Formats: sequence, structure tokens, C-alpha cells
Amino acid sequence: MDLFNQDVSTNLLPYDGTVHYYGKILNEQEANYYFDRLMESIEWRHDEAVIYGKHYTTKRKVAWYGDKPYEYTYSNTTKKALAWTQELKQLKTWVEEKAQTQFNSCLLNLYHDGSEGMAYHSDSEKSLGTNSVITSLSLGADRKFTFKHKSNKQTVSTILENGSLLVMRGTTQNHWLHRLPPTKKVTRPRISLTFRTIVSEQIN
Repeated sequence: MDLFNQDVSTNLLPYDGTVHYYGKILNEQEANYYFDRLMESIEWRHDEAVIYGKHYTTKRKVAWYGDKPYEYTYSNTTKKALAWTQELKQLKTWVEEKAQTQFNSCLLNLYHDGSEGMAYHSDSEKSLGTNSVITSLSLGADRKFTFKHKSNKQTVSTILENGSLLVMRGTTQNHWLHRLPPTKKVTRPRISLTFRTIVSEQIN
């Protein structure tokens, strides 16, 4: 099932979770400005993962920012948050206003073109607590984004546009996986900003 240009009042998921797509919260000029600034100012690093004891380095680049030097562990690797930049603080304020939620950290991903994507996964690390709210602010190339139910394998897809915001809530991470599928049709880069909250008992 493909869902395009959905009204924000509509839950993209048919059950077992809540996902709202707000569309473009930044106009084209604003989105392009922040894309250019983040490309220059963010401390990008190639992502790393340890899978079955083997160390992998991805083409995709990542960066981790937060209120404090929080540590965030996924794929058996740990990252320590850097201090917010002015651009990230402004984007965080707008995202919080739309999502009606306060966030203390942000994981950024840089996909250089459509050949780079993200495999199915759920953001269910212990450091995020239970039923956490996670957003995805997209800058740059439009990309398809797909959810798959963990039990019955039903899929739901939408297009994340330049300057758009997607918000995942409730039990979404418990019941659904999500991915950014690779595609040969996209030649431009995309930056995703996933604002989230690290729970207090995980703070170092």
C-alpha cells in the first residue's frame, strides 16, 4: 500500500502504531539553505557496525548531537553526542513545535545518492525508553520510506519530501520495521535528522 500526500490527521499505519506525515514544514528555499549549512558544518563520519563479530563501515555518513554528551548504542557500536550547532537548535525548535514533544538528541544520516539506503530495523534501543517519539526531518532528495509489520509482513510506503517531517509514536517501534530502500532513480544526496529523547537513566 502506497500513501502519498496524506493529511496529517491520518495515521499512515493501519494498526499497532501511529505515524503522522506533516509534509513540508520548510519551504524549498529554507530546506535548501539548511541542507547546504548542514553539509558544511556537521562533523560527518562514516557509520560503523559490528555484525556477527565482523566490523563494517558504510558509505553513508552519520553524526550524533545532543543536549549533553549522551551515548547512543546501535549495531554494537557506541557514539557520543556533540554539542548542538545553531542550525540544529533552530530545526529542533520547529520539529518540537510540530511534534508537540521535547527532544534531547539527534542522529543525522547523509545518503550521497539513491544507492545508499537503510535496511529494515526498528528504533527500539533501551536508551530510548518505551513508546518513544521519533521524528524524521528530510532535506535534499525525495526518497521512498517503507514500513513492514513484524508479524504479518504488511508494508506501507510514503515519499519523504525535501523539508518534510514524519513522526513515529506509540507502539510503532514494537510492531513495525522501517527502511529507506536503495534506488537507481535518485542521484542527489539526502540528509535525515531523527530527533529523539534519550531517557535519563541512560545518561552518562
